[in-house]
Amino acid sequence: MKKTFMGVRLRRLREERGMTQVALARALDLSASYLNQIEQNQRPLTVSVLLKINAVFGVDVQRFSDDDEARLVAGLRDVLADAAGARPQDAVSLAEIRELAANMPAVARTLLALHAGQREADERLAALSQQLEGAGSGHSAGSAAPMAYEQVRDFFFSQHNHIAPLDDAAETLAQDWRLPERASDTALAQRLQDAHGVRVALLPEPPPGQEGDAALRRFDAADRVLHLAPSLLPAQRAFQMATQLAFLEMEPQMAQVLQGAPLTDGAAHTLARIGLANYFAGALLLPYTRFLRAAEGLHYDIERLAQRFGVGFETVCHRLSTLQRPGARGVPFFFIRVDRAGNISKRQSATHFHFSKIGGSCPLWNVYEAFAQPGRIVRQLARMPDGRSYLWIARTVTRSAGGWGAPAQQFSVALGCDVQHAGALVYGRGLDLGDPAAYVPIGMGCKVCERVGCPQRAFPPIGQVGRVSEDRSSLAPYGRG
Repeated sequence: MKKTFMGVRLRRLREERGMTQVALARALDLSASYLNQIEQNQRPLTVSVLLKINAVFGVDVQRFSDDDEARLVAGLRDVLADAAGARPQDAVSLAEIRELAANMPAVARTLLALHAGQREADERLAALSQQLEGAGSGHSAGSAAPMAYEQVRDFFFSQHNHIAPLDDAAETLAQDWRLPERASDTALAQRLQDAHGVRVALLPEPPPGQEGDAALRRFDAADRVLHLAPSLLPAQRAFQMATQLAFLEMEPQMAQVLQGAPLTDGAAHTLARIGLANYFAGALLLPYTRFLRAAEGLHYDIERLAQRFGVGFETVCHRLSTLQRPGARGVPFFFIRVDRAGNISKRQSATHFHFSKIGGSCPLWNVYEAFAQPGRIVRQLARMPDGRSYLWIARTVTRSAGGWGAPAQQFSVALGCDVQHAGALVYGRGLDLGDPAAYVPIGMGCKVCERVGCPQRAFPPIGQVGRVSEDRSSLAPYGRG
Protein backbone atom coordinates (compact mmCIF):
# COMPACT_ATOMS: atom_id res chain seq x y z
CA MET A 1 0.00 0.00 0.00
CA LYS A 2 1.31 3.42 -0.93
CA LYS A 3 1.66 6.28 1.54
CA THR A 4 -1.48 8.34 1.54
CA PHE A 5 -2.72 11.52 3.19
CA MET A 6 -6.01 10.96 4.99
CA GLY A 7 -5.89 13.29 7.96
CA VAL A 8 -9.59 14.12 7.81
CA ARG A 9 -10.58 10.46 8.06
CA LEU A 10 -8.28 9.92 11.02
CA ARG A 11 -9.65 13.01 12.75
CA ARG A 12 -13.19 11.78 12.15
CA LEU A 13 -12.32 8.40 13.68
CA ARG A 14 -10.93 10.18 16.74
CA GLU A 15 -14.05 12.33 17.10
CA GLU A 16 -16.27 9.26 16.78
CA ARG A 17 -14.38 7.71 19.70
CA GLY A 18 -14.62 10.97 21.71
CA MET A 19 -10.85 11.15 22.12
CA THR A 20 -8.41 14.03 22.21
CA GLN A 21 -5.30 14.07 20.06
CA VAL A 22 -3.20 13.32 23.14
CA ALA A 23 -5.35 10.34 24.08
CA LEU A 24 -5.30 8.91 20.56
CA ALA A 25 -1.55 9.45 20.26
CA ARG A 26 -1.03 7.61 23.55
CA ALA A 27 -3.27 4.71 22.40
CA LEU A 28 -1.35 4.38 19.14
CA ASP A 29 2.05 4.84 20.82
CA LEU A 30 2.77 7.97 18.77
CA SER A 31 3.85 11.44 19.75
CA ALA A 32 1.08 14.05 19.88
CA SER A 33 2.96 16.28 17.45
CA TYR A 34 3.33 13.44 14.92
CA LEU A 35 -0.39 12.62 15.17
CA ASN A 36 -1.23 16.30 14.70
CA GLN A 37 0.89 16.40 11.54
CA ILE A 38 -0.98 13.34 10.18
CA GLU A 39 -4.34 14.98 10.87
CA GLN A 40 -3.18 18.17 9.14
CA ASN A 41 -2.01 16.15 6.09
CA GLN A 42 1.58 17.20 6.73
CA ARG A 43 2.57 13.54 7.20
CA PRO A 44 1.20 10.50 5.32
CA LEU A 45 -0.89 7.82 6.99
CA THR A 46 1.56 4.92 6.72
CA VAL A 47 0.96 1.18 6.81
CA SER A 48 2.48 0.89 10.30
CA VAL A 49 0.05 3.45 11.69
CA LEU A 50 -2.86 1.72 9.95
CA LEU A 51 -1.89 -1.59 11.56
CA LYS A 52 -1.83 0.09 14.96
CA ILE A 53 -5.30 1.55 14.35
CA ASN A 54 -6.57 -1.90 13.40
CA ALA A 55 -5.00 -3.53 16.46
CA VAL A 56 -6.25 -0.92 18.95
CA PHE A 57 -9.72 -0.17 17.60
CA GLY A 58 -10.49 -3.14 15.35
CA VAL A 59 -11.19 -0.76 12.47
CA ASP A 60 -11.03 -2.31 9.00
CA VAL A 61 -8.12 -0.67 7.18
CA GLN A 62 -10.34 -0.65 4.08
CA ARG A 63 -11.82 2.50 5.61
CA PHE A 64 -8.54 4.26 4.82
CA SER A 65 -8.04 2.65 1.40
CA ASP A 66 -7.79 4.82 -1.69
CA ASP A 67 -10.28 2.40 -3.26
CA ASP A 68 -13.04 4.17 -1.33
CA GLU A 69 -11.73 7.53 -2.53
CA ALA A 70 -11.77 6.33 -6.13
CA ARG A 71 -15.38 5.17 -5.78
CA LEU A 72 -16.33 8.60 -4.48
CA VAL A 73 -14.45 10.34 -7.28
CA ALA A 74 -16.25 8.24 -9.91
CA GLY A 75 -19.64 8.92 -8.34
CA LEU A 76 -18.99 12.64 -7.97
CA ARG A 77 -17.91 12.92 -11.61
CA ASP A 78 -21.26 11.48 -12.66
CA VAL A 79 -23.20 13.75 -10.32
CA LEU A 80 -21.34 16.98 -11.07
CA ALA A 81 -21.26 16.36 -14.82
CA ASP A 82 -25.02 15.84 -14.70
CA ALA A 83 -25.43 19.05 -12.68
CA ALA A 84 -23.29 21.11 -15.05
CA GLY A 85 -25.26 19.95 -18.08
CA ALA A 86 -24.70 22.27 -21.02
CA ARG A 87 -23.10 24.97 -18.84
CA PRO A 88 -19.33 24.43 -19.25
CA GLN A 89 -18.61 27.38 -16.95
CA ASP A 90 -20.13 25.37 -14.09
CA ALA A 91 -17.99 22.28 -14.69
CA VAL A 92 -15.98 21.11 -11.67
CA SER A 93 -12.40 20.07 -12.38
CA LEU A 94 -11.14 16.58 -11.63
CA ALA A 95 -8.57 18.05 -9.22
CA GLU A 96 -11.35 19.68 -7.18
CA ILE A 97 -13.36 16.46 -7.15
CA ARG A 98 -10.37 14.47 -5.89
CA GLU A 99 -9.73 17.05 -3.18
CA LEU A 100 -13.33 16.76 -2.00
CA ALA A 101 -13.30 12.94 -2.00
CA ALA A 102 -9.96 12.73 -0.18
CA ASN A 103 -10.45 15.38 2.50
CA MET A 104 -14.22 15.54 2.98
CA PRO A 105 -15.60 12.06 2.23
CA ALA A 106 -18.71 12.58 4.38
CA VAL A 107 -19.61 15.67 2.35
CA ALA A 108 -19.02 13.72 -0.85
CA ARG A 109 -21.34 10.91 0.29
CA THR A 110 -23.98 13.47 1.24
CA LEU A 111 -23.82 14.97 -2.24
CA LEU A 112 -24.22 11.52 -3.78
CA ALA A 113 -27.18 10.79 -1.51
CA LEU A 114 -28.84 14.12 -2.40
CA HIS A 115 -28.37 13.42 -6.10
CA ALA A 116 -29.83 9.94 -5.69
CA GLY A 117 -32.84 11.45 -3.94
CA GLN A 118 -33.30 13.99 -6.71
CA ARG A 119 -33.00 11.31 -9.38
CA GLU A 120 -35.58 9.20 -7.58
CA ALA A 121 -37.96 12.16 -7.36
CA ASP A 122 -37.49 12.88 -11.07
CA GLU A 123 -38.18 9.25 -11.95
CA ARG A 124 -41.29 9.20 -9.79
CA LEU A 125 -42.51 12.38 -11.49
CA ALA A 126 -41.83 10.87 -14.90
CA ALA A 127 -43.63 7.67 -13.92
CA LEU A 128 -46.62 9.64 -12.62
CA SER A 129 -46.72 11.66 -15.84
CA GLN A 130 -46.64 8.46 -17.86
CA GLN A 131 -49.46 7.01 -15.76
CA LEU A 132 -51.59 10.10 -16.32
CA GLU A 133 -50.90 10.01 -20.06
CA GLY A 134 -51.72 6.31 -20.13
CA ALA A 135 -55.00 6.88 -18.28
CA GLY A 136 -55.94 9.63 -20.73
CA SER A 137 -55.13 7.59 -23.82
CA GLY A 138 -56.48 4.26 -22.64
CA HIS A 139 -53.03 2.62 -22.57
CA SER A 140 -51.62 0.78 -19.58
CA ALA A 141 -49.85 2.90 -17.00
CA GLY A 142 -46.11 2.99 -16.82
CA SER A 143 -44.11 1.47 -14.00
CA ALA A 144 -41.32 2.84 -11.85
CA ALA A 145 -39.87 -0.64 -11.26
CA PRO A 146 -36.37 0.22 -12.59
CA MET A 147 -35.93 2.50 -9.57
CA ALA A 148 -36.09 -0.53 -7.32
CA TYR A 149 -33.36 -2.28 -9.30
CA GLU A 150 -31.14 0.78 -9.01
CA GLN A 151 -31.70 0.96 -5.26
CA VAL A 152 -30.74 -2.68 -4.81
CA ARG A 153 -27.65 -2.31 -7.03
CA ASP A 154 -26.55 0.70 -4.99
CA PHE A 155 -27.14 -1.24 -1.77
CA PHE A 156 -24.88 -4.12 -2.84
CA PHE A 157 -22.32 -1.61 -4.13
CA SER A 158 -22.26 0.08 -0.70
CA GLN A 159 -21.57 -3.34 0.88
CA HIS A 160 -18.54 -3.89 -1.40
CA ASN A 161 -20.53 -6.87 -2.74
CA HIS A 162 -19.78 -8.91 0.40
CA ILE A 163 -22.58 -9.79 2.83
CA ALA A 164 -20.71 -11.21 5.83
CA PRO A 165 -23.65 -12.60 7.91
CA LEU A 166 -24.96 -14.65 4.98
CA ASP A 167 -21.51 -15.69 3.76
CA ASP A 168 -20.46 -16.91 7.21
CA ALA A 169 -23.75 -18.74 7.80
CA ALA A 170 -23.59 -20.40 4.37
CA GLU A 171 -20.08 -21.70 5.01
CA THR A 172 -21.07 -23.13 8.38
CA LEU A 173 -24.17 -24.83 6.98
CA ALA A 174 -22.28 -26.27 4.00
CA GLN A 175 -19.95 -27.94 6.46
CA ASP A 176 -22.74 -29.07 8.80
CA TRP A 177 -24.77 -30.52 5.93
CA ARG A 178 -21.64 -32.04 4.37
CA LEU A 179 -22.40 -30.67 0.96
CA PRO A 180 -20.12 -32.12 -1.74
CA GLU A 181 -18.27 -29.88 -4.16
CA ARG A 182 -20.34 -31.30 -7.00
CA ALA A 183 -23.85 -32.72 -7.34
CA SER A 184 -25.11 -31.04 -4.16
CA ASP A 185 -28.69 -31.00 -5.48
CA THR A 186 -29.43 -34.38 -3.91
CA ALA A 187 -28.19 -33.28 -0.49
CA LEU A 188 -30.16 -30.01 -0.65
CA ALA A 189 -33.34 -31.84 -1.66
CA GLN A 190 -32.88 -34.06 1.37
CA ARG A 191 -32.43 -31.00 3.61
CA LEU A 192 -35.66 -29.49 2.32
CA GLN A 193 -37.51 -32.73 3.03
CA ASP A 194 -36.04 -33.46 6.46
CA ALA A 195 -36.01 -29.94 7.95
CA HIS A 196 -39.05 -28.38 6.29
CA GLY A 197 -41.17 -31.18 4.88
CA VAL A 198 -40.75 -29.73 1.41
CA ARG A 199 -40.81 -32.07 -1.57
CA VAL A 200 -39.03 -31.19 -4.83
CA ALA A 201 -40.95 -31.80 -8.05
CA LEU A 202 -40.60 -30.80 -11.70
CA LEU A 203 -42.89 -28.34 -13.41
CA PRO A 204 -44.70 -29.59 -16.52
CA GLU A 205 -43.04 -28.97 -19.85
CA PRO A 206 -44.11 -25.57 -21.25
CA PRO A 207 -45.98 -25.50 -24.58
CA PRO A 208 -43.79 -24.96 -27.67
CA GLY A 209 -42.94 -21.32 -28.15
CA GLN A 210 -43.58 -20.43 -24.50
CA GLU A 211 -40.37 -21.79 -23.00
CA GLY A 212 -39.03 -18.31 -22.25
CA ASP A 213 -42.07 -17.45 -20.12
CA ALA A 214 -41.79 -20.51 -17.88
CA ALA A 215 -40.79 -20.04 -14.23
CA LEU A 216 -37.56 -21.55 -12.94
CA ARG A 217 -38.85 -22.06 -9.39
CA ARG A 218 -42.29 -21.97 -7.81
CA PHE A 219 -42.92 -22.73 -4.15
CA ASP A 220 -46.31 -24.02 -3.05
CA ALA A 221 -46.33 -23.20 0.67
CA ALA A 222 -49.71 -24.89 1.31
CA ASP A 223 -48.75 -28.25 -0.21
CA ARG A 224 -45.05 -27.92 0.76
CA VAL A 225 -43.81 -28.54 -2.76
CA LEU A 226 -40.93 -26.77 -4.53
CA HIS A 227 -41.50 -26.95 -8.27
CA LEU A 228 -38.44 -26.60 -10.53
CA ALA A 229 -38.22 -26.15 -14.29
CA PRO A 230 -37.38 -29.44 -16.08
CA SER A 231 -34.78 -27.66 -18.25
CA LEU A 232 -32.50 -26.89 -15.29
CA LEU A 233 -29.15 -28.65 -15.04
CA PRO A 234 -28.15 -30.28 -11.70
CA ALA A 235 -26.08 -27.25 -10.62
CA GLN A 236 -28.96 -24.93 -11.52
CA ARG A 237 -31.40 -27.08 -9.55
CA ALA A 238 -29.05 -26.92 -6.58
CA PHE A 239 -28.93 -23.12 -6.82
CA GLN A 240 -32.73 -22.86 -6.88
CA MET A 241 -33.05 -25.20 -3.89
CA ALA A 242 -30.40 -23.23 -1.99
CA THR A 243 -32.31 -20.03 -2.75
CA GLN A 244 -35.49 -21.54 -1.33
CA LEU A 245 -33.58 -22.66 1.78
CA ALA A 246 -32.49 -19.04 2.25
CA PHE A 247 -36.13 -17.96 2.43
CA LEU A 248 -36.91 -20.80 4.85
CA GLU A 249 -33.88 -20.57 7.15
CA MET A 250 -32.15 -17.21 6.69
CA GLU A 251 -35.00 -14.74 7.22
CA PRO A 252 -33.57 -13.33 10.52
CA GLN A 253 -30.13 -12.80 8.94
CA MET A 254 -31.60 -11.19 5.81
CA ALA A 255 -33.78 -8.90 7.93
CA GLN A 256 -30.71 -7.87 9.91
CA VAL A 257 -28.75 -7.06 6.74
CA LEU A 258 -31.63 -4.98 5.34
CA GLN A 259 -32.23 -3.11 8.57
CA GLY A 260 -31.53 0.54 7.87
CA ALA A 261 -30.88 -0.06 4.16
CA PRO A 262 -31.90 2.93 1.98
CA LEU A 263 -34.77 1.12 0.22
CA THR A 264 -37.74 3.40 -0.29
CA ASP A 265 -40.55 1.04 -1.27
CA GLY A 266 -41.82 -2.51 -1.07
CA ALA A 267 -40.63 -3.41 -4.56
CA ALA A 268 -37.03 -2.51 -3.70
CA HIS A 269 -37.24 -4.43 -0.42
CA THR A 270 -38.59 -7.51 -2.21
CA LEU A 271 -35.85 -7.37 -4.84
CA ALA A 272 -33.23 -6.94 -2.13
CA ARG A 273 -34.52 -10.08 -0.36
CA ILE A 274 -34.28 -12.02 -3.61
CA GLY A 275 -30.76 -10.69 -4.14
CA LEU A 276 -29.72 -11.73 -0.64
CA ALA A 277 -31.28 -15.17 -1.07
CA ASN A 278 -29.35 -15.61 -4.33
CA TYR A 279 -26.19 -14.42 -2.59
CA PHE A 280 -26.70 -17.05 0.12
CA ALA A 281 -27.28 -19.75 -2.51
CA GLY A 282 -24.00 -18.94 -4.25
CA ALA A 283 -22.13 -18.89 -0.95
CA LEU A 284 -23.67 -22.23 0.07
CA LEU A 285 -22.65 -23.98 -3.16
CA LEU A 286 -19.22 -22.31 -3.17
CA PRO A 287 -18.23 -22.03 0.52
CA TYR A 288 -15.90 -19.11 1.17
CA THR A 289 -12.70 -20.71 2.51
CA ARG A 290 -12.86 -23.79 0.30
CA PHE A 291 -13.60 -21.76 -2.81
CA LEU A 292 -10.98 -19.08 -2.09
CA ARG A 293 -8.27 -21.71 -1.59
CA ALA A 294 -9.25 -23.42 -4.82
CA ALA A 295 -9.28 -20.09 -6.68
CA GLU A 296 -5.83 -19.16 -5.43
CA GLY A 297 -4.48 -22.64 -6.12
CA LEU A 298 -5.78 -22.56 -9.69
CA HIS A 299 -4.69 -18.93 -10.21
CA TYR A 300 -8.32 -17.88 -10.66
CA ASP A 301 -8.81 -20.06 -13.73
CA ILE A 302 -12.58 -19.68 -14.11
CA GLU A 303 -13.17 -22.66 -16.36
CA ARG A 304 -11.23 -25.03 -14.09
CA LEU A 305 -13.10 -23.70 -11.05
CA ALA A 306 -16.39 -24.31 -12.86
CA GLN A 307 -15.35 -27.90 -13.60
CA ARG A 308 -14.20 -28.53 -10.03
CA PHE A 309 -17.40 -27.26 -8.38
CA GLY A 310 -19.80 -28.33 -11.10
CA VAL A 311 -21.25 -24.87 -11.73
CA GLY A 312 -21.39 -22.48 -14.67
CA PHE A 313 -18.95 -19.84 -15.88
CA GLU A 314 -21.17 -16.95 -14.78
CA THR A 315 -21.71 -18.42 -11.31
CA VAL A 316 -17.95 -18.63 -10.74
CA CYS A 317 -17.45 -15.05 -11.94
CA HIS A 318 -20.17 -13.76 -9.66
CA ARG A 319 -18.76 -15.60 -6.65
CA LEU A 320 -15.23 -14.34 -7.33
CA SER A 321 -16.54 -10.77 -7.08
CA THR A 322 -17.71 -11.38 -3.48
CA LEU A 323 -14.50 -12.68 -1.86
CA GLN A 324 -13.83 -9.68 0.40
CA ARG A 325 -13.93 -11.17 3.91
CA PRO A 326 -11.72 -9.08 6.27
CA GLY A 327 -8.53 -11.00 6.96
CA ALA A 328 -9.08 -13.41 4.05
CA ARG A 329 -9.65 -11.31 0.95
CA GLY A 330 -9.36 -12.60 -2.58
CA VAL A 331 -8.54 -10.49 -5.60
CA PRO A 332 -11.05 -7.60 -5.63
CA PHE A 333 -12.97 -8.11 -8.86
CA PHE A 334 -15.63 -6.19 -10.75
CA PHE A 335 -18.36 -8.24 -12.40
CA ILE A 336 -20.68 -7.24 -15.23
CA ARG A 337 -23.15 -8.93 -17.57
CA VAL A 338 -24.45 -7.25 -20.74
CA ASP A 339 -26.41 -8.20 -23.83
CA ARG A 340 -25.66 -7.30 -27.44
CA ALA A 341 -27.64 -4.07 -27.17
CA GLY A 342 -25.46 -2.89 -24.28
CA ASN A 343 -28.10 -3.39 -21.59
CA ILE A 344 -26.40 -4.11 -18.26
CA SER A 345 -28.41 -6.74 -16.38
CA LYS A 346 -25.83 -7.38 -13.65
CA ARG A 347 -23.04 -5.23 -12.27
CA GLN A 348 -21.17 -5.79 -9.03
CA SER A 349 -18.01 -4.17 -7.77
CA ALA A 350 -15.96 -5.29 -4.78
CA THR A 351 -13.68 -2.26 -5.02
CA HIS A 352 -13.23 1.10 -6.71
CA PHE A 353 -14.40 0.49 -10.29
CA HIS A 354 -17.52 2.53 -10.98
CA PHE A 355 -20.12 1.87 -13.64
CA SER A 356 -21.57 5.07 -15.04
CA LYS A 357 -25.29 5.73 -14.66
CA ILE A 358 -25.23 8.45 -17.33
CA GLY A 359 -25.48 7.14 -20.88
CA GLY A 360 -24.03 3.86 -22.10
CA SER A 361 -20.74 2.13 -21.45
CA CYS A 362 -17.57 2.27 -23.55
CA PRO A 363 -17.70 0.45 -26.93
CA LEU A 364 -13.93 -0.18 -26.72
CA TRP A 365 -14.47 -2.41 -23.69
CA ASN A 366 -13.74 -6.09 -24.40
CA VAL A 367 -17.09 -7.10 -22.90
CA TYR A 368 -18.53 -6.29 -26.35
CA GLU A 369 -15.68 -7.86 -28.30
CA ALA A 370 -16.61 -11.19 -26.70
CA PHE A 371 -19.76 -11.37 -28.86
CA ALA A 372 -17.53 -11.56 -31.94
CA GLN A 373 -15.75 -14.61 -30.48
CA PRO A 374 -18.52 -16.64 -28.79
CA GLY A 375 -17.39 -19.18 -26.23
CA ARG A 376 -13.80 -17.86 -26.10
CA ILE A 377 -12.25 -15.88 -23.25
CA VAL A 378 -11.11 -12.46 -24.46
CA ARG A 379 -8.45 -10.59 -22.46
CA GLN A 380 -7.88 -6.84 -22.34
CA LEU A 381 -5.50 -4.46 -20.63
CA ALA A 382 -7.45 -1.24 -20.23
CA ARG A 383 -6.66 2.22 -18.92
CA MET A 384 -9.24 4.70 -17.63
CA PRO A 385 -8.94 8.47 -18.13
CA ASP A 386 -7.78 8.91 -14.51
CA GLY A 387 -4.74 6.70 -15.23
CA ARG A 388 -5.94 3.56 -13.43
CA SER A 389 -5.20 0.36 -15.31
CA TYR A 390 -7.15 -2.90 -15.30
CA LEU A 391 -7.07 -6.46 -16.59
CA TRP A 392 -10.44 -7.56 -17.98
CA ILE A 393 -11.52 -10.98 -19.21
CA ALA A 394 -14.85 -11.59 -20.93
CA ARG A 395 -16.73 -14.53 -22.44
CA THR A 396 -20.18 -15.15 -23.82
CA VAL A 397 -22.69 -17.39 -22.04
CA THR A 398 -25.76 -18.80 -23.75
CA ARG A 399 -28.96 -20.11 -22.24
CA SER A 400 -31.73 -21.96 -24.00
CA ALA A 401 -34.92 -23.06 -22.27
CA GLY A 402 -36.32 -24.94 -25.25
CA GLY A 403 -35.41 -27.25 -28.06
CA TRP A 404 -34.76 -26.72 -31.73
CA GLY A 405 -35.83 -23.30 -32.96
CA ALA A 406 -36.49 -21.86 -29.50
CA PRO A 407 -34.92 -18.43 -28.89
CA ALA A 408 -31.82 -18.44 -26.69
CA GLN A 409 -30.42 -15.82 -24.35
CA GLN A 410 -26.85 -14.70 -24.96
CA PHE A 411 -24.86 -12.46 -22.65
CA SER A 412 -21.28 -11.35 -22.31
CA VAL A 413 -19.92 -11.86 -18.80
CA ALA A 414 -16.82 -9.91 -17.80
CA LEU A 415 -14.56 -9.95 -14.76
CA GLY A 416 -11.96 -7.25 -14.11
CA CYS A 417 -9.39 -6.25 -11.52
CA ASP A 418 -6.68 -3.67 -10.97
CA VAL A 419 -3.63 -4.52 -13.06
CA GLN A 420 -1.54 -4.86 -9.90
CA HIS A 421 -3.30 -8.21 -9.32
CA ALA A 422 -2.59 -9.53 -12.83
CA GLY A 423 0.30 -11.66 -11.58
CA ALA A 424 -2.08 -13.70 -9.42
CA LEU A 425 -4.28 -14.59 -12.40
CA VAL A 426 -3.66 -17.17 -15.07
CA TYR A 427 -5.02 -14.60 -17.52
CA GLY A 428 -2.08 -12.28 -16.84
CA ARG A 429 0.43 -14.70 -18.32
CA GLY A 430 2.16 -13.53 -21.46
CA LEU A 431 0.94 -9.94 -21.21
CA ASP A 432 3.47 -7.10 -21.29
CA LEU A 433 2.15 -5.13 -18.33
CA GLY A 434 4.94 -2.56 -18.63
CA ASP A 435 4.18 -1.58 -22.23
CA PRO A 436 1.92 1.52 -22.32
CA ALA A 437 0.87 0.65 -25.87
CA ALA A 438 -0.64 -2.63 -24.64
CA TYR A 439 -3.42 -0.79 -22.79
CA VAL A 440 -6.66 0.13 -24.54
CA PRO A 441 -7.93 3.59 -23.49
CA ILE A 442 -11.52 3.11 -22.29
CA GLY A 443 -13.92 5.23 -20.25
CA MET A 444 -17.10 4.96 -18.19
CA GLY A 445 -19.22 6.31 -21.05
CA CYS A 446 -19.12 9.09 -23.60
CA LYS A 447 -21.08 11.58 -21.47
CA VAL A 448 -18.54 11.54 -18.65
CA CYS A 449 -15.37 10.63 -20.57
CA GLU A 450 -12.96 13.42 -21.49
CA ARG A 451 -11.21 11.49 -24.30
CA VAL A 452 -12.44 13.92 -26.98
CA GLY A 453 -10.25 12.38 -29.69
CA CYS A 454 -11.63 8.86 -29.22
CA PRO A 455 -12.58 7.35 -32.63
CA GLN A 456 -15.60 5.59 -31.02
CA ARG A 457 -17.05 8.69 -29.35
CA ALA A 458 -20.81 8.92 -29.94
CA PHE A 459 -21.35 12.46 -28.62
CA PRO A 460 -19.41 15.11 -26.67
CA PRO A 461 -19.09 14.85 -22.90
CA ILE A 462 -21.51 16.72 -20.68
CA GLY A 463 -20.00 20.15 -20.06
CA GLN A 464 -18.85 20.46 -23.67
CA VAL A 465 -22.31 20.32 -25.20
CA GLY A 466 -22.91 23.52 -27.13
CA ARG A 467 -19.21 24.37 -27.21
CA VAL A 468 -18.07 23.53 -30.76
CA SER A 469 -14.69 24.56 -32.10
CA GLU A 470 -14.39 26.35 -35.41
CA ASP A 471 -11.75 23.80 -36.31
CA ARG A 472 -13.73 21.35 -38.45
CA SER A 473 -11.43 18.50 -37.39
CA SER A 474 -12.84 18.72 -33.88
CA LEU A 475 -16.18 17.50 -35.23
CA ALA A 476 -14.67 14.33 -36.66
CA PRO A 477 -15.13 12.12 -33.60
CA TYR A 478 -18.86 12.89 -33.52
CA GLY A 479 -19.70 12.27 -37.15
CA ARG A 480 -17.34 10.62 -39.61
CA GLY A 481 -18.36 9.86 -43.10
